[in-house]
Amino acid sequence: MTKGNINVSVENIFPLIKKFLYSDHEIFLRELISNATDATLKLKHLTSIGDSKSEYGNPQIEVKIDKDAKKLHIIDQGLGMTAEEVEKYINQVAFSGAEEFLDKYKDAAKDSGIIGHFGLGFYSAFMVAEKVEIITKSHKDEPAAHWTCDGSPEFTLEESDKTERGTEIILHIAEDSTEFLEEGRIGELLSKYNKFMPIPIKFGMKTETLPKPEDAKEEDPAPTQEVDNIINNPNPAWTKQPTDLEEDDYKNFYRELYPMQFEEPLFNIHLNVDYPFNLTGILYFPKMTNDLNIQKDRIQLYQNQVFVTDNVEGIVPEFLTMLRGVIDSPDIPLNVSRSYLQADGAVKKISSYITRKVADKLKSLFNANREDFEKKWDDIKIVIEYGMLSEEKFFDKADAFALYPTVDGTYYTYKELYNKIKAKQTNKDDKLVILYASDTDTQHSYIEAAKAKGYEVLLLDSPIVSHLIQKLETTKENISFARVDGDHIDNLIKKEDTSISKLSEEEKTKLDELLKEVIPAEKFSVQLEAMDSDASPFIITQPEFMRRMKEMQQTGGGGGMFGMGNMPEMYNLVVNTNSELVGDILNTKTKKKQERLINQSLDLARLSQGLLKGEELTNFIKRSYDMIK
Repeated sequence: MTKGNINVSVENIFPLIKKFLYSDHEIFLRELISNATDATLKLKHLTSIGDSKSEYGNPQIEVKIDKDAKKLHIIDQGLGMTAEEVEKYINQVAFSGAEEFLDKYKDAAKDSGIIGHFGLGFYSAFMVAEKVEIITKSHKDEPAAHWTCDGSPEFTLEESDKTERGTEIILHIAEDSTEFLEEGRIGELLSKYNKFMPIPIKFGMKTETLPKPEDAKEEDPAPTQEVDNIINNPNPAWTKQPTDLEEDDYKNFYRELYPMQFEEPLFNIHLNVDYPFNLTGILYFPKMTNDLNIQKDRIQLYQNQVFVTDNVEGIVPEFLTMLRGVIDSPDIPLNVSRSYLQADGAVKKISSYITRKVADKLKSLFNANREDFEKKWDDIKIVIEYGMLSEEKFFDKADAFALYPTVDGTYYTYKELYNKIKAKQTNKDDKLVILYASDTDTQHSYIEAAKAKGYEVLLLDSPIVSHLIQKLETTKENISFARVDGDHIDNLIKKEDTSISKLSEEEKTKLDELLKEVIPAEKFSVQLEAMDSDASPFIITQPEFMRRMKEMQQTGGGGGMFGMGNMPEMYNLVVNTNSELVGDILNTKTKKKQERLINQSLDLARLSQGLLKGEELTNFIKRSYDMIK
């Protein structure tokens, strides 16, 4: 029997492991099962190349709880270790970089968990155990070894009578960690971290129903048998080739990942690259809502089928964090801090690869079945629009599949839209004006006025639309967007000015004064315009710039510096000087009747914009009944 001190001069390394290395003690199980998996896969490799005389067989990893003895066992049938290897890998290697690591990371280590990075994976066991034993038998023809350590730098190493190849790790669970002796807690951790590990993991037994024998009576119960309870799927869909998978396989895997999700995903993107880095995975587009604060962190990140995190910001471009699915890359370190990840060169390459891959897939889906793509547009547009705003490369590629729907349900690509409206919607300054609505109900009269001129009106109703049109206006040449209720239609697309007012300059001045006496100046800016005589007498519009700034501020960015949030709602009141009613208002003899006509006309215009509420709406209804009488 050997006794000795672990090769480390920091006497209190164990309290430091417990305190600093990971605020989340539960990862010890992930680390130990990862080690067991590595030992098994290494054996598989050695037997395949003839470097081991051992039979590989069908090895599994077993996790066992002995609650009475306060022990947790992790048993593998992998490579195993000789006494010499235990000495080398457990006593020396683990701490070769420990001091430097602790000096460097003491402050940051709380959430960085860089254990595996420094060969400290096995020692995470001491976060939950007061004593750890290793009983191991190598695949080489050498005696088994038994190592014990109670969390001080002292250890014992002796021969063991273990006859089966592999390693058993026994954790004597500490008083403050007895939660890890509960079956439910261990089951939860195995499901979280090890659901797709490449080696079968056994956790207890389960009862399986067998088919009834042919001579059984109907009332006879079906026979059952006890079988190993294997908690993982060692061959998940993302580890297979896309050519070997059907559409149903992708849908079934989605249900496996998200058992509580009842809606089918819209489509998936299978990632598979081996240069300049290794990456596999499947991303799913779920049905989206217009809420930008929807649940993110649904994409799960794995390293060689070991779960790492579902906080993938920095690895996946931000606009894609709304997707779901799995990304697996051995090039992403297993235990790293968020800041380390974001600065990592391989991770940056992965992020831009995923962006490109998603754009290519969207383009091919659009080309393969445009009709189906159009049907799904409302459910995916928020991701695509967000991507166009935040990723330059994605913006460039999006011209091939980003859609611009009209209020009548026709879908155009940007190029198609441009060619369709260029002849009619170019103004006198040779600028193309793209009209859009955000709500077909409240903006109905404005939409109709635009359609009467033969103009196309887009329906752009996502919460980031003001940011997106700003981006398009600065990127595309000589275009501007105008919401249909931003002004009278003749002002939105100004052609050569041929309109003549029926009113003289003197009458216009008189009308202007009269209107300003009745209409509240803090809410409305009055504009007199000579329009078609059959156009509405009073039209309320909101200046495009002001409204856009307010909207952009509400969805983050733009406008904050101008203090737009504190500005009162201001509207333009466009008064048609060629309207018969406006002429009547001017020629009405009594002041009281003039005021009543102005208020009634203003309220009708406000009603069409959904701006008439509360007491003012009540008064309007009462006044309207009086007028009928």
